[in-house]
Amino acid sequence: MTGLRWGILATGGIAAAFASDLRTAGLDLVAVGSRSQKSADAFAARFDIPHAHPTYEALVADPDVDIIYVSTPHPMHHANARLALENGKHVLVEKAFTVNQAEAADLQRLAAERGLLVTEAMWTRYLPHMVRIREIIADGTLGEIRAVSADHTQLLPSDPAHRLNALELGGGALLDLGIYPISFVWDVLGAPTSVQAVARLVETGADAEVATIMTHARGAVSTTLSSSRAAGPNAAAVIGTEARIEIDRVWYSPTVFRVVRPDGTVIEEFDGRLDENSGGRGMQFEALAAERLVRDGILGGDLLPIAESVAIMGTLDEIRRQIGVQYPGEQG
Repeated sequence: MTGLRWGILATGGIAAAFASDLRTAGLDLVAVGSRSQKSADAFAARFDIPHAHPTYEALVADPDVDIIYVSTPHPMHHANARLALENGKHVLVEKAFTVNQAEAADLQRLAAERGLLVTEAMWTRYLPHMVRIREIIADGTLGEIRAVSADHTQLLPSDPAHRLNALELGGGALLDLGIYPISFVWDVLGAPTSVQAVARLVETGADAEVATIMTHARGAVSTTLSSSRAAGPNAAAVIGTEARIEIDRVWYSPTVFRVVRPDGTVIEEFDGRLDENSGGRGMQFEALAAERLVRDGILGGDLLPIAESVAIMGTLDEIRRQIGVQYPGEQG
């Protein structure tokens, strides 16, 4: 097999962005599934997809599909990914991977039992500027890393019925926005050894702002800030004893960074921006990585192992415990 045949589960905005990037990269997008034939047909016509299914069950049963991209809101990720795995499909699941660690661990177990790939669509990890940042860290240019900071702050709808503010829909800034800086911190510093979190909750009980301070191996520290009610710089920094990396706005999308000595000397500037007309938004890199993992039989993942996604969900669980956010159906 030269490439995987992709199916997309659900037809929202993120699904459209992913479909566009698959087409940009020349990958094989063969099917879409929605909750109605009308929406499936419209999406299929927009992206020239041959198979349009009126249900998710029909999509995962399609014999022409090898891998499913799950793009529903995160409270549905567990059930949707499970459905795909039970039907023998590899799965790329939008982030946040699930709503809690228990659901994530269940998908990890099922994928291992079936010999299938399940991986989190944390697209930022696969972008060119992030690939270069990891190389710089690995070659020791920064010296010993002492701190990482990152924010993800946006001015989003405040309507209590909006998905972002409704607990029954997994609402809150943490899982929608905070997953980016939390995953970035994990990528650079590894698992936290301690977690402290504070938040402001809105009238629905969802978190509108969340700030974390975490410690990591060798005493390194990290700070993150997430907000759904105010737009901040959306910048990030990795600070070492010999140099630092300053990542421009918007750090989690294709962008520019600089490596700066303590005296202010810029020793490298990397421009990772893409021409959206020819290079897409950048979501194709995670799709290409998923195809490589399946081709090479690395079903546990490598750049973002499934075990790490499960562990990150544990960190998010602890943050939610500290700030007092619990979703319907979760045990107290």
